[in-house]
Amino acid sequence: MNQDNTTDLIPFTVDLTFGEARRRAEVVAALGPDWDPVAALQGEDAAYALLYSGLDAEQQRTYDLLVAAGVLPGEEPGRAAAH
Repeated sequence: MNQDNTTDLIPFTVDLTFGEARRRAEVVAALGPDWDPVAALQGEDAAYALLYSGLDAEQQRTYDLLVAAGVLPGEEPGRAAAH
């Protein structure tokens, strides 16, 4: 019995484009008409600012070190950690 049947293989591809578009449409529909993406981002910015407010000197040095190393995002728009 030949275990190497690579010549018998048939290519199989699936296009997920339609499914992904449908999924995204369902997510937006579930958010509802009152969802405000700008307000959501502003809320995230406010939460981020509150999270790192009131640090003592040592905590601030550690925070600055982590931002400089790219572990934590900085204050710039579109924040995201570099790593």
